[in-house]
Amino acid sequence: MGALEEAWVVGELENRVGLEETEEEELDAGSGSGSVPNATRAIEEAVRVLLQGLGEDHEREGLHKTPLRVAKAFREGTRGYRQKVKDIVQGALFPEAGSDNGTGYAGGAGGLVVVRDINLFSYCESCLLPFYVQCHVGYVPSGQLVVGLSKLSRVADVFAKRLQDPQRLADDICSALQNNINPDGAAVALHCWHIQFPEALRCIPNPKHPSKLDMQGWVQVSVCSRSGDFEDKNKSFWNDFLAVLKLRGINLEGCSKNCFPIQSWCPSRSLEVPLCNGHSMESPSNGKISSKPGPIRPAMVTAVTSILHSLGEDPMRKELIGTPYHYVQWLMNFESSNLELKMNGFDLGKLSLQKKSADVVNSQSQIHSVLNLPFCSQCEHHLLPFHGVVHIGYFDEEEGKGIARSILQSVVHYYGCRLQVQERLTRQIAEAVHVVFGRGAMVVVEASHICMISRGIEKVGSSTATIAVMGQFSTDPAAKALFLQTISNSTSSGG
Repeated sequence: MGALEEAWVVGELENRVGLEETEEEELDAGSGSGSVPNATRAIEEAVRVLLQGLGEDHEREGLHKTPLRVAKAFREGTRGYRQKVKDIVQGALFPEAGSDNGTGYAGGAGGLVVVRDINLFSYCESCLLPFYVQCHVGYVPSGQLVVGLSKLSRVADVFAKRLQDPQRLADDICSALQNNINPDGAAVALHCWHIQFPEALRCIPNPKHPSKLDMQGWVQVSVCSRSGDFEDKNKSFWNDFLAVLKLRGINLEGCSKNCFPIQSWCPSRSLEVPLCNGHSMESPSNGKISSKPGPIRPAMVTAVTSILHSLGEDPMRKELIGTPYHYVQWLMNFESSNLELKMNGFDLGKLSLQKKSADVVNSQSQIHSVLNLPFCSQCEHHLLPFHGVVHIGYFDEEEGKGIARSILQSVVHYYGCRLQVQERLTRQIAEAVHVVFGRGAMVVVEASHICMISRGIEKVGSSTATIAVMGQFSTDPAAKALFLQTISNSTSSGG
């Protein structure tokens, strides 16, 4: 099924069951906005301004429901502002006396409870892009009470569903547990991954195959927070916590609070933020203040500011001062009207053939393969990134010739830097290569979609593969199988 047909079917299903209206009502039920979804509508209007700023028509097929989808994603992704920890924990404390009247009633004196590998997504407060979190929570029970284990995950999710940075997220979860279940101590450890900007992804040497935890091109940090007995050097709880994590191959040795430099986390922190609305904005990474407005449309920055306000945040909070600018900078990577500039003068019709490299699968079959070309694009349905690798195979007309890898990377970048769907991206790359080599082209795109793993469905670890074949690849099963086997060999060997 093509992307447009799929969008039509989904739209029809939504209209029949009233899905959109139901979700809007649920999102706004706890926001204090009454029966009218004011916050959702305000975000929708802001998204239309952003689409217009990108040179897009928000009424075209594939985009006309994007404002509503983005509004729902933002509201769902920040629902933690409308939740209270005490409402979650209340009624979930159970008597479980140990063998001693001292500390640790979970199975006896000195007891420790740890819940590992809680998969979460949060929104980065610096750029509004989702980041992936693997959370580990521990506590030392007291008062002959233990808390329902699922509540630990739910408490972590409350604070993940807010605009965050890793250290604050760890501190918020730890503090909430300490204050609401009154343990003798609480500990939280987080592994966090933040996606890079497209230009950084494009320059990754030897890109690896996408996976759940080895996210291609993402910045990784580890942070922790602890209280009570976990801070007592005379007690072993912190070491026990680390040892229990090590049982699952999780090593946090040397990890301490504020153990990573703040400028290394979000890629947007390195940007100089221009003066806006009379307020000077200082870049946390270099301390410089720029008076240059930059190539950012003020209407787009204002639109993002209104989104922050609709989420219940204060846009003038010091951590959010540069956020609208940073988010617009991210979106501008996918500006529709600027695609020709991103090609750097590259003309598909004037490709020069070059000596072939070791990328050839079989010299007799004249099949060339160029594998693991990294890319990052923006889903036009939710304005969330999807990223991964592109594999390209083609037949050439002259044996011993081929397209340089750098040129094919430019083709991938060219079609990735716009609002996209993966099916269309795959077809466009295949068509571009087939224009040059008319005998045949085959493209396989493997990608992880943030809209699949950061929204309600939260299918962490899922990935999508799409295939487009043209010319001889569509009529020669052996050639197609040979190219797919080459990809498989590359994946298994770590290439």
